[in-house]
Amino acid sequence: MSAVETEIKFEVADISGLAARLAAAGFRVETPRAFESNTLYDTQERTLRGRTEILRIRSYAGRTVLTHKRVPEAGPGAGQSDGQQTATGLDRHKHRIETETEVADGAALAEVFRSLGLTPAFRYEKWRTEWTDGEGHCVVDETPIGNYAELEGDAEWIDRAASQLGVTESEYMTLSYGRLFELWKERNGSAAEDLTFEACGEL
Repeated sequence: MSAVETEIKFEVADISGLAARLAAAGFRVETPRAFESNTLYDTQERTLRGRTEILRIRSYAGRTVLTHKRVPEAGPGAGQSDGQQTATGLDRHKHRIETETEVADGAALAEVFRSLGLTPAFRYEKWRTEWTDGEGHCVVDETPIGNYAELEGDAEWIDRAASQLGVTESEYMTLSYGRLFELWKERNGSAAEDLTFEACGEL
């Protein structure tokens, strides 16, 4: 099933403080803190990346999910790259058309990808807690390069929820974890190839 995903990220300095603000704003924990691993697949020529698309197998909280994301061809987010200019100007929200389905055997699916000429292009890990207020979602991610939260819902809900949580528009981020990882590597002079706790030295 496909849908337009609208979201923003923001950095989290105090996870327990954010949890208290979420609870005060009427959010409840939907999925308790669980380890998540993700693998992006692409051709050797990185064809999908060149088209601003991702093909991902995610394992999280006992589930394996296949996801494909791409930039909308029209409407909000059309022409939007990774946190950069859109066809209609700078958008403070990130928009992607997302198609996903749960799969029973991630290893078998990965083997199919390899048979089709797709190989693992990037791996990233985090500990994730999911919250909801019944209308939208806030996920809190503890990653090897810092803690972040994502608000996902319609644009009006995102702005309203952010305000309730004390997050200003100047704190909004639309960068992917892949791009955040590249910036982190530049700052730290790291040669890590994947955003994993082992590769980034956070065990």
